[in-house]
Amino acid sequence: MSGQDFTYPEVGATWDAELPAGYRHLRVRTLVGTGPAAMRNASDALMEFWMHRAIPVRVRASAPRAEPGVSVEMGIGLGPFRLNAPCRVVWTRDEDRRAGWAYGTLPGHPQSGEESFVVHLDDEGEVWLTVTSFSRPATAPARLAGPLGPLAQRAYARRCGAVLRRLARP
Repeated sequence: MSGQDFTYPEVGATWDAELPAGYRHLRVRTLVGTGPAAMRNASDALMEFWMHRAIPVRVRASAPRAEPGVSVEMGIGLGPFRLNAPCRVVWTRDEDRRAGWAYGTLPGHPQSGEESFVVHLDDEGEVWLTVTSFSRPATAPARLAGPLGPLAQRAYARRCGAVLRRLARP
């Protein structure tokens, strides 16, 4: 998985607030808890891929924790109906009040683009997950899915928030 090139040129663009033109944009924000303990739990669950595994998504990662360069393959579905999505972590952030990472798509992923998952503890003590992405269909089935693709991405982002809320409980 590690020697492949990204399928889009704007690698790392989810780090900034301004997402690149020419893609569908998604930003979903979910309250997942309150206080420093919830922040620590949410951060660990996110950085160690437990949030994704609890969705449930099959996660194969080249390291136990998200770090730039880590190869990640997400698998959704069963048997011949499994959709595999190869990615690579492009950036991480691991601070007391903010933690997260983004992955970029590799050849074989049904989409082309980037998605980030960031938790942060705000000044009121609330812990938020923000899922941000820019993407466009990269395969014929993804193009044929039409408006179902963005609906599925939004549902996935909301599911991430619901799962992380459970995992963040102190």
